[in-house]
Amino acid sequence: MIGRHLLGVADLGGREGIEEILRLTDSFVEVSERAIPRVPALRGKTIAWLFYEDSTRTRLSFETAAKRLTADTMNFSVSSSSVKKGESLRDTAKTIEAMGIDAIVVRHASAGAPHRIAGWIDASVINGGDGWHEHPTQALLDCYTIRQHLGDVAGKRIAIVGDIKHSRVARSDVWAFTALGAEVTLVAPPTLLPPSLEGWPVKVSHDLDAVLPTVDVVYLLRMQRERMTEALLPSLREYTHTYGLTPRRAALLRSDALVMHPGPMNRGVEISAAVADLPRSVILDQVRNGVAVRMAVLYLLLGAGADRIILPEAEELSRA
Repeated sequence: MIGRHLLGVADLGGREGIEEILRLTDSFVEVSERAIPRVPALRGKTIAWLFYEDSTRTRLSFETAAKRLTADTMNFSVSSSSVKKGESLRDTAKTIEAMGIDAIVVRHASAGAPHRIAGWIDASVINGGDGWHEHPTQALLDCYTIRQHLGDVAGKRIAIVGDIKHSRVARSDVWAFTALGAEVTLVAPPTLLPPSLEGWPVKVSHDLDAVLPTVDVVYLLRMQRERMTEALLPSLREYTHTYGLTPRRAALLRSDALVMHPGPMNRGVEISAAVADLPRSVILDQVRNGVAVRMAVLYLLLGAGADRIILPEAEELSRA
């Protein structure tokens, strides 16, 4: 059961909590398909975005989710803020809170930044991605997308391929997928794996061609060169040759296997342009589902709450 904050997958309360959000997401998918996709579930609430890193999908989908729930929003741009004058993270968060907010979505290059902010302010804090650490709402939308196409996450074999070492998405996905009963295999060169995988409930392989015929989902990650401080590969061309999902490799997949990617894609590196546009690619579905998933998260944190869920079909939420 989700509490006051969502800082990592552990805050979701295991399988039961994740499934609760996925069930609620079904209702918000229905809302999003309406001619006027809005419900007054969070009318009177204010949600702020504190993004210290660039973002397209996460920021826009959270903002869309808040507006569809009729919440007020407060945008923060680091490039035009007092951060450029040396203001600390704590002072920035406290300043935004003083303007009257109910929740703040935080993205920061430093792991643990949302956790620190949660200790400084009274508003709910949602982790929109912190360093190499976690990205819990991405994991939720990934679980929802798999469930939507394959019926369930339990029992599915999922390969996460690429730059695991620097990926907060990989960490959150591992915890969420395995909590729901999936079998996860990490596929990467040794230099792109974390220094230690102790405690990770995963298998590891360095042979993508051998893994692809056995999986239900292949989840590709981009090379996060902005986080790399050393040369970890001879070249991107060599990486693509060994670990890129080319049309030849895609042909090794089962007929119903899915291709997923959290974005942004580097076409021609971890995934070829032709494979990204195949029918088995559900990358745009991930983006689409991200809005409904984040509506569910915001609603549980700020709306009726986990103890009194009112689904959007109910009269209280169906008034435009």
